[in-house]
Amino acid sequence: MENSTLSRPQDIRVDLKLIADMIAPGSRVLDVGCAEGTLLSHLVSTKDVDGRGIELSQAGVNACVSKGLSVVQGNADSDLVDYPSGGFDYAILSQTLQATHRPKDVMEQLLRVGKKAIVSFPNFAYWRCRTYLAFKGQMPMTSSLDYAWYETPNIHFCTLRDFTNLCADLNIQVEKSTIVGNDGEILSYSYDSRRANFFGAQCVFLLNSAG
Repeated sequence: MENSTLSRPQDIRVDLKLIADMIAPGSRVLDVGCAEGTLLSHLVSTKDVDGRGIELSQAGVNACVSKGLSVVQGNADSDLVDYPSGGFDYAILSQTLQATHRPKDVMEQLLRVGKKAIVSFPNFAYWRCRTYLAFKGQMPMTSSLDYAWYETPNIHFCTLRDFTNLCADLNIQVEKSTIVGNDGEILSYSYDSRRANFFGAQCVFLLNSAG
């Protein structure tokens, strides 16, 4: 019998839907920073994945377990080293990279644990962020950066260009990318274009280790 707590496709955010579209059915998936398990439950119900999760907050772990998901409490900065190399087809980091203490180390571990990695993040170079800071003199708040500076869990903001530079430094290959506008619309710009870095509010990348 179908579990009534699992997410229906129309229930999830656009970035989570884009991530789900990148995952092959029946895969082994690790969702790092899975929060309340929205993406994981969606993947289980629509892609029949063997899904596992890591979540920092106990409340998030409890919410996942109540949905029947296999999630443990853990920290992306320190606990990914305990997972075997190539243990998952996909390792996912959704809107979490900017909240980690050591993003470079987390990216390396993500590509070690997963044969492929999927990463989504808000683009701090988005034009509304630039104008917000330039004209208001305040830390930007947008639909994808919706915390006040004193409440935000985000400690390492990056731009689309910063992220792709890091991928190049780590010899990570971009297999697919999607640039998303402020209202969730898909933009047709190449990820390495100036327009993508200016108009993209958030980005979703499918990555593999070029080595």
